[in-house]
Amino acid sequence: MNANDTEKNPTLVFIPCFSGAPWSAEQLAPYGEAPTRTLRLPEGVNDIERYADHVENAIADLDDYVLVGDSFGANIALALATRRPRGLRALVVSGGFASNPVESKPWKALMRTIGKARGPVYRQLTLRAHAHRLASPFDGEGQVPWSEARSRELFVANTPAASFDARLQAVLTADYVDVLGRVEVPTLILTPSHDVLIGENASKTMLAGIPDAREVVLPGTGHMFRFSHPATYAAAVKDFLATQPTTRQDADA
Repeated sequence: MNANDTEKNPTLVFIPCFSGAPWSAEQLAPYGEAPTRTLRLPEGVNDIERYADHVENAIADLDDYVLVGDSFGANIALALATRRPRGLRALVVSGGFASNPVESKPWKALMRTIGKARGPVYRQLTLRAHAHRLASPFDGEGQVPWSEARSRELFVANTPAASFDARLQAVLTADYVDVLGRVEVPTLILTPSHDVLIGENASKTMLAGIPDAREVVLPGTGHMFRFSHPATYAAAVKDFLATQPTTRQDADA
């Protein structure tokens, strides 16, 4: 990659899901030589704005970048985009939401209860219930066969119980619906065809509220499509970015 290529290609900043784990090398590989950056979410934080602060500080040295947020990370990316940060060229949100996507009152109450679990109850009850909500019939059909067991293992390895509870509180109180119009960059809403956890209204709300937004639904995928279908996911992101200008308008002004 020569110097001119570097100038024309923004850094792709990948923001983690609810587990807090950085995007893996396997998930970043399909982006080839594009400049990329990912990070781990801070522990014990219960407010989306503070997560957005964390990301903003971590990329303060970048003057040309694209935010790519998955699930919980999509809400963080959206929160940061509403601040209209300097250098943001485009936004990609997958399996995301502008406000708490859980509409069922019984499930909301259950979420608050299971979020308080610790120790073996957290590992055996909370994480099994969460993994079940993340699952889809297509998880085993992707480039990387996925399962409820693998989702649970992801959280066991990366997500302390206190952080799970704190992030749950952040989800339940998140609400960016009224400020979606502040997102001034082209936005891709990447949606799996099967998503019990998020539901279809979340993407519709973002599509209606973000001025320059488009939605792409990936058939035969579920909420964990970043993990199970990394090549399919990346192809959709790259197709979207290929339609964007090679240089930012503010950089040329």
